[in-house]
Amino acid sequence: MATPAQWIEGARPRTLPAAISPVLVGTGAAAYLDGFVWWKALLALGVALALQIGVNYANDYSDGIRGTDENRVGPLRLVGSKVASPGQVKTAAFTCFGIGAALGIVLAATTTWWLLVAGAASLLGAWFYTGGKRPYGYRALGEVSVFLFFGLVAVLGTTYVQAETITWPAVAGAVSIGSIACALLVANNLRDIPTDSVTGKRTLAVVLGAQRSRQLYAALVILAFVLAAVSAIATPWTLLALIAALLAIKSIRVVLSDAVGPALIPVLKATGQTELLYAIGLAAGLALGG
Repeated sequence: MATPAQWIEGARPRTLPAAISPVLVGTGAAAYLDGFVWWKALLALGVALALQIGVNYANDYSDGIRGTDENRVGPLRLVGSKVASPGQVKTAAFTCFGIGAALGIVLAATTTWWLLVAGAASLLGAWFYTGGKRPYGYRALGEVSVFLFFGLVAVLGTTYVQAETITWPAVAGAVSIGSIACALLVANNLRDIPTDSVTGKRTLAVVLGAQRSRQLYAALVILAFVLAAVSAIATPWTLLALIAALLAIKSIRVVLSDAVGPALIPVLKATGQTELLYAIGLAAGLALGG
């Protein structure tokens, strides 16, 4: 029987900036349009957190029953380490998905019902990332999914439910947050290349190889900061996002230094912190420039 502390660790709290950051930027973009609605922002945050935790438990379950996690380096896997049964972890995943769906329905009911399509796609994407007979996370499409759902959908959806319109600074923010979220997954999969290769999990890192994955990580992070600078055309306050630059540079150096295995674990934490700090700066800048 897993302890509460193990369930919390299994939820992978270090990944939660990937859920919080897009809501911050989307809300900042809504404030830029003078459309900030606090309770809708909180509901959007609830949806994002529920889906992020849900997908973490779903990945734990799906990878665990395939044996992918048995020798993995990194945070505790509940099924792989056998501290919780597959059924318990699957139930936890679907409970989180249910909470996210309920909150999403409230947002759709108070904005527009077509948002249910985006919500349904997000739920399906969360489960079939590693679930089902042909998980797309095993086919080098994980980064595409992260960019789409934790970048474009999360940021632009948060903006739209509040301001009911979207402008190009919101799109630039969505691309930048999606890029850093992708970089986080690239770093995670770079660390796991040895075990994923053995178990047949064809992540993008496995397909590209270590060296090109390191280059991709650096390019994705740099792209986000370039977009913050470009967004200064709309308001120079977006340059506040550059407060995360020093932390990002440190992570890029580690990744490009040929670090492997456990040496990459601090990069995951630092990349999550970079995304959150970047999001805080960009959201504040958009709000101040509105």
